[in-house]
Amino acid sequence: MLKANAGTANKNSEIISGAILSLTGGFLMAGAEINGVTSFIGASVCGSASPLNSTAILIGSLLRYIFSGNLHKNIILVCAMIFIIIGKLFTISFENPSWSGVATGISVFSSSLIVSAIIGESIFKILFYLIYSIFSGFTAYFLVISRESFRKQRVIDLKSGISFAFAVVYAVILSALTSFDFVFVNAGRILGIAVTLVAGYHYGYMGGVLCGALTTCGIFLSSKEAGMPFVLLSVAGLISGYIHRRSMGAIAVLFNASSILFVILTGQTDSLIPCICDLALGTALFFGICPNVSDKWVVTGKSKDGISDIISSRMEFLAGSISALRDDSEKISNLLSESSVKSDAVEELSEKICSECCNKTVCWYRNYEDSRQGFKKILKQGEILPENFPDELKNCLKKSEIADAVRKISMEQITARLMDMRFSESRKLLFEQIKVTEEIILSAGEKINVRYSEPISNTVRLKLERYGYKTSNIIAYYNSRNRLLIEIYFELEEAPANCVRICDLISDELKINLDFTEPVRSGREVRIRIFEKTRYSLQSCVQSMCALNSPESGDYSEIFTDGIGNSYVILSDGMGSGKSASLESKMVVSMFRKLIVSGVGYLSAIRLINSIMLNKSRNEAFATLDAVKIDMDTCGLVVIKSGASATLIRHKSQVIKITSPTFPIGIIQQAEAFSCEYEFERGDIIIMLSDGISENEYQYIKELLLRKDDLKQIVSEICDKSEKFTGGKRRDDITVIGLKVGQG
Repeated sequence: MLKANAGTANKNSEIISGAILSLTGGFLMAGAEINGVTSFIGASVCGSASPLNSTAILIGSLLRYIFSGNLHKNIILVCAMIFIIIGKLFTISFENPSWSGVATGISVFSSSLIVSAIIGESIFKILFYLIYSIFSGFTAYFLVISRESFRKQRVIDLKSGISFAFAVVYAVILSALTSFDFVFVNAGRILGIAVTLVAGYHYGYMGGVLCGALTTCGIFLSSKEAGMPFVLLSVAGLISGYIHRRSMGAIAVLFNASSILFVILTGQTDSLIPCICDLALGTALFFGICPNVSDKWVVTGKSKDGISDIISSRMEFLAGSISALRDDSEKISNLLSESSVKSDAVEELSEKICSECCNKTVCWYRNYEDSRQGFKKILKQGEILPENFPDELKNCLKKSEIADAVRKISMEQITARLMDMRFSESRKLLFEQIKVTEEIILSAGEKINVRYSEPISNTVRLKLERYGYKTSNIIAYYNSRNRLLIEIYFELEEAPANCVRICDLISDELKINLDFTEPVRSGREVRIRIFEKTRYSLQSCVQSMCALNSPESGDYSEIFTDGIGNSYVILSDGMGSGKSASLESKMVVSMFRKLIVSGVGYLSAIRLINSIMLNKSRNEAFATLDAVKIDMDTCGLVVIKSGASATLIRHKSQVIKITSPTFPIGIIQQAEAFSCEYEFERGDIIIMLSDGISENEYQYIKELLLRKDDLKQIVSEICDKSEKFTGGKRRDDITVIGLKVGQG
């Protein structure tokens, strides 16, 4: 309960801080101008924000206008903000970009018409207000698009059509900041110079030209006088961009020299001192922010989607080829089984026994049908004795030879049927393993939503080389939540004994708090995953008890992460209890973990483990598998079961019981595991149980989950009460696992 209250408090603090920031922003934006006219940025931001933040912006603007005595001059914007807020209170679509843009434009124009009608302004002034309202509406539209894009991707995406929205937002914000002059310096020009330098350093001459042009545009929107000295800023960005990534000092010197030269050449010598001051402060800001700017926050250029498509297509084709091979093999095998003609046992027996008999002519030429019918009856008899021969063979001279031969044929037929059964089982198991291989290849070829980072890959490689680590490959990339992951591959002989040292070196180099997974070996190569810590963390509590008179528990559990953001919790219950059951459960858990961290999907992993358990030994051996997969970036939950006991989930104020009608691993050839996604969020609790917990205790566990929030106390009480619900005798091993997601 305390942690739930803490989560609510954090959410409330975010709302309050957002409102305070909006109030401050509204106060500052109220002083922004565009060539002597009040800037529309206040109305645009108001139109793109939530109702609460819009109200805070209005209050901040009112305070600025009242303190400066300019309320009457800005009554149109004040009225427009009031109209926008009223519109937001009566609709749920205020986060829609089109609605925000249209509502902002209409509100500004309506306010202009009302004020113009009251004070009697000319028709030409109304035309100006129409253009003014169109610009304010489009700005609000682009503000919402930029905000939502950054919220979803956690990155400024400049490689798609959304880049235009970011460009507009940058120019408008810069024009607003340019309105603020402090003695010899200008806030907008300082920021524009720093951004142009950063773009030139990281992205070369293209970045310098683009940001230089946008900066000039933003400054000119605010004031022609402020923009003229830096009219050739894009050219300075072009020149300095040619030495990008070589030296921050060199690019700063070249950029400043070029900019000062262009100020003189354009005849703006009167503004030389303010320009030099702005360049100095902008350069200082560049040195401060440039080391912290990387492709984590800004995406430019084309990604390597073509290579990804080729790999994906080839993998799909390979998987399809294996699938076709499996289908053809099954068809051929079935045809061969059906076409295999068994020899006629009657003909075989008569040829073997009667070929040298003196009565062959009488039996097989004169009485063919009777003799054949007699042999058929003998072959069907269970116990064959000379005295119980059928009437058709009562005059047979070789009854004892026939009885011995029939017994031999019967044994051969039984052996053949057993061999056919074993062959059929082996064939089915082989086809199942081929199908699993097909699924693994297909999953390996799936395109993943990641963004490769060449700069960080090179930085990590150089850092490790300086400290004597020889790597075979390093791949750094950002996932869909813009979280950094680094995969480092070593030859087996070069693999480090301690991963902590490597993680610390990379963390120090990148100035990021990183974590790592244990090394994973694949043939002659070892892989280590280093990753930026996830948004959430997993809290766990495990308690186990052995069955009475059992020296060792047959239950086994593990908690691990796959290194890409998913945490797995596995519980396996071996058949029976004791050492043998413990060995089976440990085998299932260790194989599952090995396959998951190697990149195999959990369903394919279960099917592969099942085939291994079936062929492990002649003795019957099986174990349950109960697992949960939690995405620590989004809190997404997947429950996975194969013959396991129920799992209980407390979500908000409800308790959900999850069961599955599946077999344990190692019983049947085609293992079909249960898996399903469930709603889950921070503060919810998961309880995983082994078979030793009686179903009679489930109602008590539900009530316990609704009453208490302490994970350790819940798990302890479930174990303590287990003997009471099983009649005082602990006949099976007991394991209880409690899980809760907290803040990372």
